[in-house]
Amino acid sequence: MGIKKWLPALVSAAAIILQLVIEPNGKHPLAQHDYYLYFSIIIGAVTLMCAAGGIMNKKFGEKWLFKAPFWTGVIAFFAVFDILTEKFCILPAIYFPSPSRILEAIAEDHELLIKCLMYSARLLITGFAGGALAGIATGIAIGFSKKTDYWVSPIIRILGPIPSTAWIPLVLISFPSAVSASAFLIGLAVWFPTTIMTSSGIKNINNSIFEVSSTLGAGRMYQIFKVGVPSAMPSMFIGLFNGICSSFITLMTAEMIGAKYGIGWYVNWQKEMMSYANVYAGLIIIAVLCSLLITLLFKIRDKVLVWQKGVIKW
Repeated sequence: MGIKKWLPALVSAAAIILQLVIEPNGKHPLAQHDYYLYFSIIIGAVTLMCAAGGIMNKKFGEKWLFKAPFWTGVIAFFAVFDILTEKFCILPAIYFPSPSRILEAIAEDHELLIKCLMYSARLLITGFAGGALAGIATGIAIGFSKKTDYWVSPIIRILGPIPSTAWIPLVLISFPSAVSASAFLIGLAVWFPTTIMTSSGIKNINNSIFEVSSTLGAGRMYQIFKVGVPSAMPSMFIGLFNGICSSFITLMTAEMIGAKYGIGWYVNWQKEMMSYANVYAGLIIIAVLCSLLITLLFKIRDKVLVWQKGVIKW
């Protein structure tokens, strides 16, 4: 177990040695600077400090000991990928650029990437917020109102499973701009899973809870917002998690219907230019952004549902 926490630093050191010892094949386009070597040195230093910090802080050490095998695998993957591309050119060079070229694309094109990221963030936040609020409201209405359930649920079952991107022709003629149309498509992708999971969570609440609250004098609104909604929140968050994943899928397509900037637009533009290093750079940014948003949503869930720890398995 003692060597386990040092594995990421050891693999990083091995990757650095391989980078220095093995010469590039020559068939693979090279980056102007060896960004992957610099990146490996930084990662090696960070993992070394984490391993050393785990010795001084027992709690941090336990966390790092748990995560060390994963980061070892990630570092090893990029080392192998570098060998298969830049060093021996086993993979097709045009479709599989080396890690150095991908990092170079991020470094050299960072201004445009930041601009595209801000554009995508505006669309994503607007669409996600609107879709989440509409989904929660619809789910609450279906869960607590039999009439709403009778009229709205069949419509949701028919229209909900249709991919939001299938509505592009109708949306383009219904909205005044590509921005509003794209935000609506993202909101639609979030609305369906949020509605389904919210209504399902409310319907699965034990009826005896409402009977007890009614006996204690709780009114209709109190039962909805103080009893029903808090009890259904675990299901609501599952719907929101699914909505985030759906929103990123929709974002990629939505930014291709007249958008001038955006990560989805950037990836599609670079793909048409056959600049796959930039394509991978855009995909990495999308993955990091999605991971950060899901992590943020997990943190919010942990704060909101702190009273349910021990009841729900996290």
